[in-house]
Amino acid sequence: MIQSSRLTAAALACVLSFGTAPAWAAPEKYKIDPTHSFVTFTIPHLGYSLLQGRFNRIDGQFTVDPEQPDRGAIQITVETGSVDSNHAERDKHLKGKDFLDVDRFPKAEFTSKKIVEKDGKVLVEGDLTLHGIIRPVRFEAKAIGSGPDPWGGFRRGYAGSLTLKRADFGISYNLGPAAETLELGLFIEGLKQ
Repeated sequence: MIQSSRLTAAALACVLSFGTAPAWAAPEKYKIDPTHSFVTFTIPHLGYSLLQGRFNRIDGQFTVDPEQPDRGAIQITVETGSVDSNHAERDKHLKGKDFLDVDRFPKAEFTSKKIVEKDGKVLVEGDLTLHGIIRPVRFEAKAIGSGPDPWGGFRRGYAGSLTLKRADFGISYNLGPAAETLELGLFIEGLKQ
């Protein structure tokens, strides 16, 4: 039983660290690179097409612990006023009281609570604060790659996505039944500290 638990922990460590770090390595801390990281959103438009956008200002950090992968963590902060849907008038509406209400809620945040392995996948669980409401969410994360950069640093990147029901976060402006949910995309690149 003990050997099986160790094997499971080792397997998860390989998933999170790409198998490149020795088992005795210290936790690795990364600062999110805001110029190479993105939080995007996709929502149906009238049920006929998909509207896509992004938030231009994000910040945060994450930790990878090759020895104890369940101690890995991530924290992301998004400036809601940086919403960008490639249309100034629409962005003004999105920033207003019908949607993000950025004057009252200038930031959205995600803080992980745990990282788990299930059915061969790495799942991240945590709390999402959006529009002043905190709700637990979970999503699957995928390791994109890691290694040295041309400037002497070391980088690591991940991608993930989650589907949200707008009304769960108090955003219930009528966009039609096709637009009750939206998908958030997380594309995170961190620079090792």
